[in-house]
This record gives sequence, structure tokens and C-alpha cells, in this order.
Amino acid sequence: MPAPFYVWGIVNTTPDSFHDGGFYLSQENAIKHAQKLWSQGAAILDIGGASSRPGAEDVSSEEEWNRISGVIQAVKSMRNSHDTPNDCASHFSEMPSRPLISVDTWRAEVARKALENGADIINDISAFSWEENLLDVIAEYKPAYVLMHCQGRPQNMQNKPCYSNVVDDVIKFFEEKMEILVRRGLPESNIILDPGIGFGKDVNHNLALLKATQKLFALDRPILLGISHKSFFGHLLGIDAGKREGITQVCTALMAQQGIIHHRVHDVLSTVQSLTLHTALRVDDTVF
Repeated sequence: MPAPFYVWGIVNTTPDSFHDGGFYLSQENAIKHAQKLWSQGAAILDIGGASSRPGAEDVSSEEEWNRISGVIQAVKSMRNSHDTPNDCASHFSEMPSRPLISVDTWRAEVARKALENGADIINDISAFSWEENLLDVIAEYKPAYVLMHCQGRPQNMQNKPCYSNVVDDVIKFFEEKMEILVRRGLPESNIILDPGIGFGKDVNHNLALLKATQKLFALDRPILLGISHKSFFGHLLGIDAGKREGITQVCTALMAQQGIIHHRVHDVLSTVQSLTLHTALRVDDTVF
């Protein structure tokens, strides 16, 4: 890697995602956006065709696949080419030579098609619990796999989420799910954990998890955080949607200080700059 962090660039090909719904619904716009994020330093392009925002409606697996298939093919062709995008904007970190393809899906058929067409990672908000066949696909193809915690489903997950102790409950959830995955044959080294900030959690739950990274690291797996423009910033600080990039960068740098190296974001260039500055200011594992 060109830097000691992994920036995941979000490519939503949806009409209703909470921050950028409809911006990249056309294949042409989505492909251009993916190229831009790569040129800005995204090591991983996370492509999604179904919104998981609170209250989002399900779409069919056929519709989801139709939205993302062309983008996957374009990124695969792009990374196989020796030509790099002409608009490389990152002066702080060498552009990754081969962006990995992540597909944000909980559907077994979409995951299977994605892996057959060159995807490297399945980013699953459901922890293989909404379609039982997804576990079969993961066991068969053995991709890198993001195991995320979500209480409920997008349609109801923010309806009074409740935990005995959110940190302990999430850790127990990860332990149980990881045991199943490993038992089915997925190497533990393929698993990345995502505590699911904003997915079935209120502000206090989110803050507790963000402050508990050292407990999460005890599971001995990398942690992916998706905090970009999240609504809890609005609830906590009164910052309106569309105006949260600055606070996203502050929080990203603070989480990097705690050891998080995987960051799933909308604003790749700003994040690469923030994390590069964070890295430059590290002295003997201390940030000043």
C-alpha cells in the first residue's frame, strides 16, 4: 500500500442513498465517479446498488445487479489497463495502482455475480442473516468479507434501538458470526469487522462504539469504519446534512489516532489528505 491506511471510496448507483442518492444513478456518471475516486487515492471502490439508509425500500436482486454490473466491468477494465486517470488530484499519497472492487450487498445472487465478474470484497450489512444462501456464496468463493453489525433492517433499524451494553453486545455478535464463517471455511484472515455506526444505533450507542476501538481490536481483525456524513453528527452537533465533510474529517483523524486504518468515505481526496497529515504528525506512535 502507498500509505498506512485504506480509503474506501463509496460509489452509490442508487436514487435514494442518504448523502448522494441519484448523483450516480446512470452508468456513465457512476463510472466517472469511480475513476475520480481512484485518481484521488481510493484503494478500494465500494460499489452499491441498493440503499441501506434508514427507511430505505428493498429493490429486487435483478435491479440491484443491473445498477452495478457495468460499473464493476468498467473498474475491472480500468485497473487492468496500464493507463491511469488523467485527473490524479492527490499530491499527498501515491495513487493506488490497482483499486480493489468491493460490492456492498446482502443478496446471495448479487454477491455471486459480483465475485464471478471480478469483485474482491463483499461488504455485507446483514452479517449473512437476511438471505441464508449468502453464507454458501461466501464459503464457496472465499472473498475478503466485511462482517457488519446491524440491529434490525433499514426499514426499522432506527426505531428505538436497544442494547444491554452496546459494546459487549456487538463484540459477542462478532465472535458468534466469525465462528460460523470460519467453521464454513472462510479464512479468518479474510474477515474485516464493521461495528455499523448508524445502523440500529442512537447517538450514545455510536459514541460508545467509537470510543471502544481497543476492545474491538481484541478480536484481532481489522476494523472498517463508515462515519462519512452520518446523521449522528447532526444529532450531536446540529450540523445539517450536506455540511458534514469537515466534521467527518475531524472524526476520521481521531479514529486513525486510535488505530483505525480502514475508512469508508464519500470524500476521498479530503480523507487521503487528512490521513496523510495524521501519518506525518505521528512520532513514536504519538500524535501531536
